[in-house]
Amino acid sequence: QPQLVASGGGLVQAGGSLKLSCLVSGFTLAHYDIGWVRQPSNEEIPGRNREGISCMRQNNDTYYADSVKGRFIISRDNAKNMVYLQMNNLAPEDTAVYYCAAVIYSNTAQLMCSMHYALDYWGEGTLVTVSS
Repeated sequence: QPQLVASGGGLVQAGGSLKLSCLVSGFTLAHYDIGWVRQPSNEEIPGRNREGISCMRQNNDTYYADSVKGRFIISRDNAKNMVYLQMNNLAPEDTAVYYCAAVIYSNTAQLMCSMHYALDYWGEGTLVTVSS
């Protein structure tokens, strides 16, 4: 049974940093493309206004949305079945529920993030709140 468990969210002041982690099980991480998707925490409808913010393919092809480029860093440790998102210089607009997700294959990391609604496996999400 594929499972992704995200952790590391919390409350942080603007300008601060957080590192999200995602532990995967039930499938071989090395064989999958992975990514982080976020949904504003004030969005009441599940799935609406989600944004694929960073994705990484098996070959390390990486994509960042303009909203996080230069501030966030995605990484993976296949041996530990872990995916990470280092978030720096956080701003109130980064407040959201952050989901890790995986798909067996995508043509490019950018395409994976743009088609986040079609990803195979999803975690439950971890809430990040950035205060001003």
